[in-house]
Amino acid sequence: MDPRTLMQGCSPLKMKVLAASVAATLTAGLVGCVGGPTRGADTTGIDWNKVPATKLVLFYPGKSSYEWLRDPAAHKGAASETTRGDSCVSCHDDAKEEQRQGAKILRGNHPLEPIALPGKPGHVDMNVQAAYDDKNAYFRYQWKGANNVEYPYYRYDGKEWKVYGAPRLDKPVQEGKQPAIYETRLSMMVDDGKVPMFKEQGCWLTCHEGERDLNPATNAEVAANAAMKAYKKTDVRKYLPASRSNVSDWKTGKSLDEIAKIKAAGGFLDLIQWRGHRTNPVGGADDGYVLEWRNFDNGKNHFASNLDAATKQPKFMFDAAKFGSKAVTADQVGKKDNFLIKGTNAVPFDPNAGWKAGDMLPRYALQPADAAGSAADNKGFGTWKDGMWTVVVVRPLNLANPDDKALKAGGVYNVGFAIHDDNITTRGHYVSYVKTVGLGAKADIVAVKLP
Repeated sequence: MDPRTLMQGCSPLKMKVLAASVAATLTAGLVGCVGGPTRGADTTGIDWNKVPATKLVLFYPGKSSYEWLRDPAAHKGAASETTRGDSCVSCHDDAKEEQRQGAKILRGNHPLEPIALPGKPGHVDMNVQAAYDDKNAYFRYQWKGANNVEYPYYRYDGKEWKVYGAPRLDKPVQEGKQPAIYETRLSMMVDDGKVPMFKEQGCWLTCHEGERDLNPATNAEVAANAAMKAYKKTDVRKYLPASRSNVSDWKTGKSLDEIAKIKAAGGFLDLIQWRGHRTNPVGGADDGYVLEWRNFDNGKNHFASNLDAATKQPKFMFDAAKFGSKAVTADQVGKKDNFLIKGTNAVPFDPNAGWKAGDMLPRYALQPADAAGSAADNKGFGTWKDGMWTVVVVRPLNLANPDDKALKAGGVYNVGFAIHDDNITTRGHYVSYVKTVGLGAKADIVAVKLP
């Protein structure tokens, strides 16, 4: 399709975003107009009405970590089964199981969710469609949810730039000191059969005590840990039990050589993430993996921090001639597309630009022209209309990178899905039990071959 056709109806700003990313997106046969009510519109050309949809139910798991799964006091009646390797759905096999579980956890004052979250449903229904051709696999997701595409900002207080906004579960929000601000996110974990127990227990293998919002480890504990020093990490994120000597203790990380051997043998999970703020405006989706930590793939992502570590000031500000102002204010949150995009509406930060208390700049700058390498394998296009998100993720087939799971025609893969919405991150997501995806093969979700 002629890119000029796709530009029709776009503003000058949107056309510049499109032009900046057209070279990358054309390689996948995809071009999208960014911004407005149709941010990241699906331009695959697929007639999704001809692709079967599979309805999934994702539920709220709260603090149900891997350790909880195996704790006889907490997970009564099932800890011994999960410890020996039984599947979660060997017990949770009722058609309404996910709805009941999520509602129970969010009923208030529950051990797995001690924070009251009024109005938050216990589950989300999501339709999944999948297709493939000779080059790519295509996944289309639809679910009802709020149009949350903001990420916390840096706000000038007259002297310093400080973080403004936080996820809904964070203490400053709970105490009323910060507004709840966080982007909607969709993720998909992929296993090709090489990760022990993922087929049976899914994403619970990756959620552990010590992680953020799961009885987190202190900064001092992480700094004192030899393995975390070797990994060059300052906090605990998702990891697989195989990366620890004691599968229930984050402190017992294996050596770098041992981790490298596990990775080389394919013992990691691919993690594909579409983000409403940090990737969607430029038609991207993260490519990462989970092993000893939740890592990004090699290369450059679609976004980067907007903070200069040396000056403690932003790196970029809005180009006032293109954006309308050099910054935004709190009253503009949620009312306009506050995406800071290099090569489009961003210019180097000027500390002498007459900054006033209350001026705000995004914490991340989007970088469509810089995204490269394995980290930039995936494309992502999301739109929100009438309370419904529609997201299409495009994944190239037959990737040979050492940090990727290669999807191939005829292959069947174990997958887990998650949705972060309602201005919440970390444990505040909805998750699925493990499903299978087959590219032209029998599975829970069958990807159909496109003509």
